Amino acid sequence: MGFLDLFVVALVPVLKLLLVTGVGLFLALDQINLLGPEARNHLNKIVFYVLSPALLVSNLAESITYQSLVTLWFMPVNILLTYIIGSALGWIIIKVTKTPEHLRGIVIGCCSAGNLGNLLFILVPAVCEQPNSPFADSSTCSTDADAYASLSMASASIFTWSYAFAIVSAYAPKSVENNSTRSSEGISQPSLESCTEPLLPSSDSQVSEDSSRQQKLPLTSSNERTKMPFWKKIVQCVKSIMSKIRLKKMFTPSTYAAIIGLIFGIVSPIRKVLVGDSAPLHVIDTSAGLIGQAAIPCRTLIMGANLLKGLRRSEINMLAVIGVVAVRNIFLPLLGVAVVKAAYHFGILGSYSLYRFVLMLQYAVPPAINIGTMTQLFQSGQGETSIIMLWTYAIASISLPLWSTLFMVLVD
Repeated sequence: MGFLDLFVVALVPVLKLLLVTGVGLFLALDQINLLGPEARNHLNKIVFYVLSPALLVSNLAESITYQSLVTLWFMPVNILLTYIIGSALGWIIIKVTKTPEHLRGIVIGCCSAGNLGNLLFILVPAVCEQPNSPFADSSTCSTDADAYASLSMASASIFTWSYAFAIVSAYAPKSVENNSTRSSEGISQPSLESCTEPLLPSSDSQVSEDSSRQQKLPLTSSNERTKMPFWKKIVQCVKSIMSKIRLKKMFTPSTYAAIIGLIFGIVSPIRKVLVGDSAPLHVIDTSAGLIGQAAIPCRTLIMGANLLKGLRRSEINMLAVIGVVAVRNIFLPLLGVAVVKAAYHFGILGSYSLYRFVLMLQYAVPPAINIGTMTQLFQSGQGETSIIMLWTYAIASISLPLWSTLFMVLVD
């Protein structure tokens, strides 16, 4: 199959995504106001608590078995690698661009957490449905695509609300973070100020004269105070970030749904009762699937409506936005190709091309919409997050078809 044919196969799903996103953006305009802030809030709650969990339970129960889960063990590892590599590149960006401290978590979060949920549910099955698709026959491809997208969404939900949430929380304004913590958990979390300042000095942060003098002592006066080794600073930061991980935030409705869906799919007696046309309680599975089908278009409409905020001005450095765009659309996909190629070379992956295509695609998606949800929780950086989302998704409309085409060539 030629490059142009593959490009058309990759372009059609992205065009579908753009059209639905554009409808959401149109409905959020002040002249229309069908997806205003209040309407988005209510719709987002329905998606978060009902539609997405129903989609996960249905798809995981139908497509994941014990044998397939053993085969797909590398996918959660691959997703974790996207978070680790992305956060490392994001740390480089905030150092180079001197991003204000209260925006550093947003930049790193957008670099680490990708949209591995509804985007893959749209892109991968749509690629399978194309007449020129290089991935086996349409029925087998679509079934596997749902399994890959479901497992990807389940894994990403856990990593986003543990790993990425800890990073965004670490750099959130302390007063806002403490208020949010007290209202949600009744306790306050330890500050990361002691470990972030020596590693990531901020010229624009306002501190008292005493604390400023104390932070400069290790760098200016070795006689009065012994300088802490760099590796100890790294260990201290890792411990503080780990203390920020809140297990309560990890167990979102989607996480519970993922656990339930995996149990239904893996445990054979339960699977026989719920899954399949001859199953006695098949109506429960089909009802959950019917409800879950609304999750993808609703989430995409919300995404388009939220992008409207990105048209406004903000205080974020444009170089930081360019850096995030470069990470998500250039550097991460390149590194993803290297990771998947290395895993395939050492025999970690099987020979199925669609599986390797999805693993590469996980590095090329734009940032997760849940980063915006976190900024709403901390009441800080919402406009800046919208600008990052606007530009990354705009560039992704061009880069995703190109990378998808390249990935098809590489796995063919």
